[in-house]
Amino acid sequence: MTEVAATMDRGHLKALAVLVFGAAVIGLAPILVRLADAGPAAVGFWRVTFALPLLAMMAQKTDGGVGAAPRLALLAGAAFALDLSFWHYGIAFTSVANATVLTNLTPVVVTAMAWVVFKQRPRNLFVAAVALAVGGAWLMAVGRGVHAPGGNPPLGDAFSLMAAVWYALYFLTISAARRTVGATRIMFWSGVASAPLLLLAAVLLREDLMPRSAGGWAACAGLGLMHVAGQGSIAWALGRLPAATASVVVLVQPVVAAILGWMLFAEALGPVQALGAGIALAGVVLAQMASRPTAAAAA
Repeated sequence: MTEVAATMDRGHLKALAVLVFGAAVIGLAPILVRLADAGPAAVGFWRVTFALPLLAMMAQKTDGGVGAAPRLALLAGAAFALDLSFWHYGIAFTSVANATVLTNLTPVVVTAMAWVVFKQRPRNLFVAAVALAVGGAWLMAVGRGVHAPGGNPPLGDAFSLMAAVWYALYFLTISAARRTVGATRIMFWSGVASAPLLLLAAVLLREDLMPRSAGGWAACAGLGLMHVAGQGSIAWALGRLPAATASVVVLVQPVVAAILGWMLFAEALGPVQALGAGIALAGVVLAQMASRPTAAAAA
């Protein structure tokens, strides 16, 4: 029984490490979105389009090809298209830190939906960890002060909050699909579903479809690579961790984004925001303590 528990614990830690890596990589996304000089939805389209050939090659090696399109992967693609559209517009109107923090306030939605839909009832300690993490993220958002960066911070914040709902649906759908389908195959087909929706949104909103500079194209290509490495790692880990647990861990994204926003765009991280980042990370650590399988459960 001890050996089984140790093996499960090692597997849990490996999945956690991959998830943290993926979340940190995704933290680069708002920086690249800012550097890509095209419309917000159009940037999302190029991100997914650049990622698809890489995902197809990876699926050939890991799953023997892309196979047929799983229904859940297509639903995940639709949710991802909505998530990217709202989030990229949020990045355009508010600070990098705020857009990323508010978009990642998914634990409340994910935990509630996982409880109702998948019967994954959280422990009391896990609920406390979610509250701590979300409280820290809220401090990061409100601690920006009166001179908030961005063309229309309230509108950008609202878009980012709406993105959190779609991100939660994406998380739950990917988590359910990973029970029977490989991560790379899910990522490919969700991209196939999201790309035309993002392009349609860009056309309807009359955005600039093409980046206007070599740097803009490089940023879009970088987003494609980041999508494969970051979202692919998250999708893989979601097959080995509860959806609610994973949704809390990815709160490291806003911390990475806030630091990079400060370094590259002079979006200063004030003391209240720094405190919020520390509290959010404390919630992540506590969530892992609450979700670690016990020896009795492993037996």
